[in-house]
Amino acid sequence: MTQAEHFLFRDVRQTRQHGLRAWPDADWPQPADAAAAAHFRADMQALADEVGLAPEVLGQPGAEALMACLGGNSPYLSDLARGDIAGFAALLESGPEHCARDAFAACAEFDAKSGREYVAAFLRHIKKRVAFLCAVADLGGFWTLEEVTGTLSRLAEAALDLAIRHLLWGAFQAGQLDLPSPERPAQGCGLTVLAMGKLGSRELNFSSDIDLVILYDPSVYHQPDAVRRVFVRMTSDLVSLMEARDANGYVFRTDLRLRPDPSSTPPAVTVQAALLYYESLGQTWERAAMIKARPVAGDLTAGRRFLTAIRSFVWRRHLDFTLIDDLHDMKARIDRYRKAGRTDLAHLPDAVLADPLASRAWLLGHNLKLGQGGIREIEFIAQAKQLVWGGREPALREKTTCGALKKLASTGHLPREEAEVLARTYRLLRDAEHRLQMRADHQTHSLPDGEAAFDAFAVFMNYADGEALALDILPRMREARRIFERHFVIQPLSATAEGSVLVPGPEEGQTADLLLKHGFPVEQVAEAAQVLARWRGNGLRALRSERAHALLRSLLPLFLASFGQRNSPLACLRRFDALLARQHAGVQLLTLFERNPQLIDRIASIFDASAFLADHLADRPSALEGLLEAEPDKVRTVVTRLHQVAEDIEDVEGLVTTLRPLLRGEEFRLSVAMLENRISEERAERERTALAEAVMTVLWKAVEREHIARYGRVPGGGMAVIALGKAGSREMMPGSDLDLLMVFDHPEAEQASVIRAGEAGRSLAVGAYYTRQAHAFIAALTAPGLEGPLYAVDMRLRPSGAAGPVAVSRAAFLRYHTDSAWTWECMALTRARVVVAPATLRTTLQQDLARILEGRIRATPPSCDTLLDDARRMRARLARDLPPTSIWDIKRRSGGLMEVEFIAQIFQLCAASVDARSTMTRQALRRLAAAGVLSQSDATVLLEAETFWRRLQAQLRLLCGPVPPVELEKDMAPTTLRVLLRNMRVRDLPTLIEQAARLGRDVRACFERLVGPLNSDDGSGQAEPDGSVEQGA
Repeated sequence: MTQAEHFLFRDVRQTRQHGLRAWPDADWPQPADAAAAAHFRADMQALADEVGLAPEVLGQPGAEALMACLGGNSPYLSDLARGDIAGFAALLESGPEHCARDAFAACAEFDAKSGREYVAAFLRHIKKRVAFLCAVADLGGFWTLEEVTGTLSRLAEAALDLAIRHLLWGAFQAGQLDLPSPERPAQGCGLTVLAMGKLGSRELNFSSDIDLVILYDPSVYHQPDAVRRVFVRMTSDLVSLMEARDANGYVFRTDLRLRPDPSSTPPAVTVQAALLYYESLGQTWERAAMIKARPVAGDLTAGRRFLTAIRSFVWRRHLDFTLIDDLHDMKARIDRYRKAGRTDLAHLPDAVLADPLASRAWLLGHNLKLGQGGIREIEFIAQAKQLVWGGREPALREKTTCGALKKLASTGHLPREEAEVLARTYRLLRDAEHRLQMRADHQTHSLPDGEAAFDAFAVFMNYADGEALALDILPRMREARRIFERHFVIQPLSATAEGSVLVPGPEEGQTADLLLKHGFPVEQVAEAAQVLARWRGNGLRALRSERAHALLRSLLPLFLASFGQRNSPLACLRRFDALLARQHAGVQLLTLFERNPQLIDRIASIFDASAFLADHLADRPSALEGLLEAEPDKVRTVVTRLHQVAEDIEDVEGLVTTLRPLLRGEEFRLSVAMLENRISEERAERERTALAEAVMTVLWKAVEREHIARYGRVPGGGMAVIALGKAGSREMMPGSDLDLLMVFDHPEAEQASVIRAGEAGRSLAVGAYYTRQAHAFIAALTAPGLEGPLYAVDMRLRPSGAAGPVAVSRAAFLRYHTDSAWTWECMALTRARVVVAPATLRTTLQQDLARILEGRIRATPPSCDTLLDDARRMRARLARDLPPTSIWDIKRRSGGLMEVEFIAQIFQLCAASVDARSTMTRQALRRLAAAGVLSQSDATVLLEAETFWRRLQAQLRLLCGPVPPVELEKDMAPTTLRVLLRNMRVRDLPTLIEQAARLGRDVRACFERLVGPLNSDDGSGQAEPDGSVEQGA
């Protein structure tokens, strides 16, 4: 987000702290009631004289205007000032920041062991003092909205902390609790106070109540039943201490109704019961409420543990747009049962907004919180988007509303213009809400319902009159309401004329007419009608609920219209039917399309172009989520999100489950982007490899953490994961597996892992220790699931191939390459790249790889002639044992990709120089040419072929899957073939065949001239019988 965009989410008011005017000089609101202002000024002067206050205190610049503002607009603030003339004088002399510091310092120093009456009086005194200075700092524009709400929230936290410590100490003194640390009663006490709502997000209103959830863990104590009674009674005492009114007023109104099942649970709930409730019965609105939850008093550690435990309840791993309907239904119930003001704001004519009298009339009595265009609707938009995307993107788990809007805009989940409107409107409404509550300390959110009162309120808002306020606030609210309706309000799901073909017993011919209307060819209508007939009853598991049928009826015209525009409408319809048939429940999938109708055209294009991707989507529906996300930019990348997600998940199994849909979605996004020709093969390869590397990195850390917990550490030891093949060269294609090699090292003196004193675990010999760690890592990567493993893994390139150990020691690795390694194994190492390793081991292995590739590890390095002859023999054997299946077998065909890679790899070994070496084939060819190892003409031919083969192989994998086609015209649908020709930038199939044949001839000629002739009877190469040579190539 640019600096200009970032500014849009800041407070629109200009604070006075660094301006030309100093405290208390400010543009204070004018008094709406001049007589009341005069009386207040006289009262304050009399009180000042009574206590001997110096005349210059009330005579400071701005003090007169401040007193007029308070006396002429707010009876409540006027009374607070009258009741504490010394505090008012201190505020005038020192300013709000200094007074706030003093107030919170007094809270910290107050003795919680004091008697209840002293605690109650102190809390009420502090509340009035801090509330007053917050109001004054707000009215004068000296504090931003965040500073005002943050200070009020800090006051509530300090009050709760003091009250809880006081109550815990009292229970301890009475012998009711055996506190672990009596001098610090909250520490380890098991009782935690969770702040919810505005307090949880540090956005407390001037006259807010505080929403709390009180939890306790009885297992901390020896007598759980007795503790239950104590904590339930203590919660009641806490509420009384906060909200009971006496001569000093009250502290905060307190609401405990956000606790689990409030109608049938006591005020304080056990942690265990709360966890069980949220895991089994928790509702969408409770997920939204928990976004803002945070521990503020009592045992803070216990509170954090609880929030960590319910994180998976709040933040779901998969996208779920059905929750938007849930939140919308809840908002509709609020509108029905509470008088929130007028309706139809979104459709209010411009003429009303331009008429100050009509605008004011519309706003009279309107509820700024619950009404249309109000605070709650803006919060709902932010929370709904957070719940949909926050499980996948931890960065969106922001508690504040403006902060959430900012992050949603920066991640592309909310248009920046909409986020700006919502943030500006939200700030204005919160300002107005504060002014409403400052007047009489009432928890009100409704604008005055009389014209005179509305005008007086406008003056308090620093507007000239009510008409000026109405002209400013109503257009903002209308736009906010329109944004809300765009995201929440949808047309009723009714059986339209078109959707009625899915109702049992349609009129004869109705289905055929509908299909013809949307562009289905006559010859496809009968079969398409059979597909639609399947959707009428309950035959499909996905359509066994009325909600699913209603959604499908509503969406059917959009699907048919989109499919009818494709080259093969029937194929698109069948492939969508296959996707629907494999769903356990169709509501979530169909809601996804309902909320994101642009997806319908996207998947129609995919269905039309690639049967393979259509089948892939049907088997892995979570891949569809990749099409919903904005293209990653330099700041927000999927790799960053993977690391953020991993930070929140401790166990390997949970991490694998969370990574799977993220990986599927991103891989599918890259595949579709390539298919649509929106990104190059090179970029797709880089991003796909970076994705795999991120998955391996976060998974390795999780596996290592669990492994250390079980078996301790090997002092000074470590293991490296080395990527080979396409992963090593950063050239991963669709469907590429991971070729891995795992090497460990440790000091010779250490022969077993060490368990630290006091920790559980079992020591293992070093070899067994690292072998188990390697097996655990591979098991995590290949763990089966409904949508398959994260990656297929091939370890055949390790020393001794499939027969060797999964993890090899560095000493054995070096010994093998000194004495026994085949040339093809050295060729494979030209693409070796250390992905995960301790820093020291990474550096050491990189040096080891350089010694191997340059031949320095052997007493007598092999000659170039020997290396070339080995490569020639290996290629000849592969041609004999694993011949190409067709000319479209890009890797194995004559002059294909394998021969290009063989040339690059073998000549890197011949060059024996870091300047002529690169893990990436095309870069290696360029460096070999620059070093004079290859001629420029040969390098040009090979680079052209390498680019062409990679692009063609990637496109064939996207369109046909992992098995190469035999005959394109027979194996590909006409639409698919057109996509291939377009993406290969050729006019027709004969041109593509001729270009492939020419490059094949050129590459084969280069290979035979540079490496050696391929005799059909020459099969005495070094290749292992398990196909590892081909894998290395």
